[in-house]
Amino acid sequence: MTSRTSDLLIDGIHGAAPASVDLDRVGKSFGTASTAISVLHDINLRVAPGETVAILGPSGCGKSTLLRLVAGLDFATDGAVSVDGIRVHGLNTRCSVVFQEPRLLPWKTIGANVRLGTRRTGVSNDVQAWLDLVGLTGFADYLPKQVSGGMAQRAALARALISQPGVLLLDEPFASLDALTRMHMQDLLVEVTETLGTTVLLVTHDVDEALYLSDRIVVLGQRGEEVSDTIHVDLGHPRDRSDERLAPLRVSLLQRFGIHA
Repeated sequence: MTSRTSDLLIDGIHGAAPASVDLDRVGKSFGTASTAISVLHDINLRVAPGETVAILGPSGCGKSTLLRLVAGLDFATDGAVSVDGIRVHGLNTRCSVVFQEPRLLPWKTIGANVRLGTRRTGVSNDVQAWLDLVGLTGFADYLPKQVSGGMAQRAALARALISQPGVLLLDEPFASLDALTRMHMQDLLVEVTETLGTTVLLVTHDVDEALYLSDRIVVLGQRGEEVSDTIHVDLGHPRDRSDERLAPLRVSLLQRFGIHA
C-alpha cells in the first residue's frame, strides 16, 4: 500500500465489506420462445468476497451479459444470481459497473460526475478524497473534454467506487486506452481494490490483463455453452508482468483459443 493510499484511509475512506457472487445454473436467452437465442447456458460460478475473477471467452459468448445479470441491469432466463446470498431482483445497489467507455456527462465537471455515484445508494462521501485516490487531484472542476481518455476512465472508476460497492463489475474498462495508459490503469486498479478489499468481476479479451489482475480466470465457451475452464493464478499482488511463472499460464490460455504462443 502506498503512503498516498494510507493517508486517504486515515482520512476515512473505506470500502464496504466485500460481497460474494453466486451464479447457480444461470441461463439467458433473447427473443421469443420460437426464435430464442441462448447466450448463456448452465453457468455455475462462485466468487468469494474480496476475490478478483476475470472472465475470458470468444466474442458473443455472453461475458458482458453475465455482468449485467449480476448488476441487475438484466434478468436471468434460468437459474439464480445472488450477491451475498440475496437473490438479485432489479438494480443491485451492492454492485457498481465500469464500462469500456467512461460514460461521463459532458456538461458536468469531473467532480460532479463522480458525485453521481452516490445518488442511488445514499452514501455520503468526500468526492475530492476519491479523486485523490485515483490520481485526479486538482481536476474536480474540469469538464470531461478537458482531460485525457485515461483521466476520464479514472473518473469513471472513482464514480463506481464512491458508492462503496461490495462488488465492482468491470466490462473491458481499459480496452480503448493506449498500451502504457492501460498498464497504469491496471496498476491503479490493483492498488485501489487491494486497499479497499473489493470483490471484482472483470470481463476482458486480454489474456495478459487477466493474468496480471486476477486471482482466478473463468473461460466461457461459445455462445450458449457452459464454463469451459477455470485457471487459478496463485500469485500475490503487486505482480510482476515479467514473472516467469505467468508464461505457462499464458501459453495454456492462448492454446484454448486456438492461438500458438
